[in-house]
Amino acid sequence: MADRLDQPKESRRTLIPRPQMDQDAVGKATEGIARFLGTPRFLIYLTVFCAIWLAWNSWGPESLRFDSASNGFTALTLMLSLQASYAAPLILLAQNRQDDRDRVTAEQDRQRAERNLADTEYLAREMAALRIALGEVATRDFVRSEIRNLLEELEEKDQGRTRDASSS
Repeated sequence: MADRLDQPKESRRTLIPRPQMDQDAVGKATEGIARFLGTPRFLIYLTVFCAIWLAWNSWGPESLRFDSASNGFTALTLMLSLQASYAAPLILLAQNRQDDRDRVTAEQDRQRAERNLADTEYLAREMAALRIALGEVATRDFVRSEIRNLLEELEEKDQGRTRDASSS
């Protein structure tokens, strides 16, 4: 793989080897999780989970309760904080990937618009050239009128010859 200039060089001597991850696969996974976190289904699941947690630790058997209401459900608070601390970076990663896709799409749209503009300008020049060329082409009506004029001239000459022949 070629060296990338936008990233620092990695040291060849490391005590702990860095795991190699497919960035695209990680990105797709984070997008999937972030999409799920933004759905009504997730909110319903989280609400049901919290309701069950609160109900169990409030009205469940005293010996099986693991998060006391007297301490303000500390374990639940910690779990929700942990979930939120992971959700925020996942959402940011998904947004960054979407921004990258949007940037590529915008660039492709700009290039497509430039091509369309160039094609339109070319077609406009071609149409102007055709109009100019058609201005110099004899139309059917023009040819008919010229033939009619020639026919009339020939008839006049023929009538003039017949008059001259009959008068002599």
